[in-house]
Amino acid sequence: MRKEIIEAKRIIIKVGTSTLIYPNGNINLGAIDQLAFVLSDLRNQGKEIVLVSSGAVGVGMHKMNLAKRPNTIPEQQAIAAIGQAELMNIYNQRFSAYGQQTAQILVTRDVIDYPESRKNVVNTLEQLLAMRTIPIVNENDTVAVDELDHSTKFGDNDQLSAIVTKLIAADLLIILSDIDGFYSDNPTINPDAEMYQTVTAIDDKLMAQAGGAGSTYGTGGMASKLKAALRIFEANRPMILANGKNPAIIFDILAGKEIGTLFKEVL
Repeated sequence: MRKEIIEAKRIIIKVGTSTLIYPNGNINLGAIDQLAFVLSDLRNQGKEIVLVSSGAVGVGMHKMNLAKRPNTIPEQQAIAAIGQAELMNIYNQRFSAYGQQTAQILVTRDVIDYPESRKNVVNTLEQLLAMRTIPIVNENDTVAVDELDHSTKFGDNDQLSAIVTKLIAADLLIILSDIDGFYSDNPTINPDAEMYQTVTAIDDKLMAQAGGAGSTYGTGGMASKLKAALRIFEANRPMILANGKNPAIIFDILAGKEIGTLFKEVL
């Protein structure tokens, strides 16, 4: 039983594109509806919830009937703009069905890097939480070209979710991915790969086990999860990596069940 998880009140939940988009490129409406139900119920329990959501490019590709991710920056930005609007339409519809108000926050890394603009982001998030809304945060892909296929901005939404966790001193970060937790090797090709229940330190060996790329529609991978965990360690907060196929798993995680991999630095 993970007692520190049970006591978490302010929670950041990050969902990857793999949770929102089927492998065939279609939108997973069932997962989105389940996510809206779970987060609305947590809000009803009195918990403060921030959702960091990927999926803008994937939803945009679906909207425009594209089977392949565009190569050029202008194309990617345009698809992200189309997808972000459609994704928020879907979120608003499903959260409204459960009586929950949402809000959209699109940020870029430079906003976080400058003290005054960072303060504004924090103030907005704090006010939205005080108003009992669920802020939905994403990188502003239409202007943050570095996050798409180039050097670095946030890098991906794993990094963004960790940064948001630190910014508003959240109690817990939950990253939902397409894998049950962090493994010693890729479990899809190595049946002997073992899942770590708890990770208390991240070294070169662990980074090497993370491998590389994410999905066709997303940008993250296991390495990005470890980099997010390093940020969380700096903030002395716990992070859980779990499978987001069924978002109702969040209920079990917050009940303290040993699901997924818990990242918590031992001081």
